[in-house]
Amino acid sequence: MSEKGTVYFFTGLSGEGKTTLGGMFFRRLKARKPNAVLLDGDQIRPVFCEDIGYTDESRLKGAQRAFRLCRMLAEQGIDVVICSISMYSSVRTWGRENIENYRAIYIKFKRETLLRRNQKGLYTSGKNVVGVDLPFDEPQFSDMVIENDGLELPGDIVMRIEKKFGAR
Repeated sequence: MSEKGTVYFFTGLSGEGKTTLGGMFFRRLKARKPNAVLLDGDQIRPVFCEDIGYTDESRLKGAQRAFRLCRMLAEQGIDVVICSISMYSSVRTWGRENIENYRAIYIKFKRETLLRRNQKGLYTSGKNVVGVDLPFDEPQFSDMVIENDGLELPGDIVMRIEKKFGAR
């Protein structure tokens, strides 16, 4: 049996840097492990969730599908970097309990920073937005918490993540 892959789960609210930091981490990982894959929540939705909507039940179902895919790939020895809000603690708990090499990285910053950056305009619309009018079960059991308030360069953060998980 081959060695199992690792799932690196980057989570946080929209705009907090999941995709930026996860993408940088993935590119560095891919240079060493060519079979590594990157899954982004915005890209997963049209592939696995086109048949569901944006209700709580639908969002939960979509997150469950993504995590089952991560487990399947990791079981085949593939490292997976997934960047997703996955707003429910039950999904993150499932990942921790069912994926042998699961590493959760919670990216967050202060509310003021979130509102100031507001790149997609989501936080001023306040409609159907996780963390505004939709609940976000803040991760309680992350392997690493990154305060991404702009005091540290993204490359330095990625190097810290690599060091923490021995992924260099």
